[in-house]
Amino acid sequence: MGLISCSNEGNVINTAENMKTSEMQNFKKAFKSLGEIQNRPTEEEKRNPELSERRKALLIPASKDLILSSGVSEKEMMAKTKGNSSSIIIWAYKIYADKSSQINQSLKSQN
Repeated sequence: MGLISCSNEGNVINTAENMKTSEMQNFKKAFKSLGEIQNRPTEEEKRNPELSERRKALLIPASKDLILSSGVSEKEMMAKTKGNSSSIIIWAYKIYADKSSQINQSLKSQN
């Protein structure tokens, strides 16, 4: 008597998470890292409505990677943002949101 597996081990189910690029996943992880104890805002940082430079620095590498992965050159990115960290983060967030929306639309059309 042989064993038969009932699972679909060979089938890959597309989910929004596994359709995201590594740059998108890293961007999301960077944002989640802001909630870690060592990255939470200090009392002084809480009084300022804008993200502190310390916390922005946690987002910049993943933000730049996400922007560059969209086909934008480093030179173009720096020209458009003038190197402003807030502008870089906002641009990356827009890319993340757009790509997430495209992924969700793709998943809906598959169902």
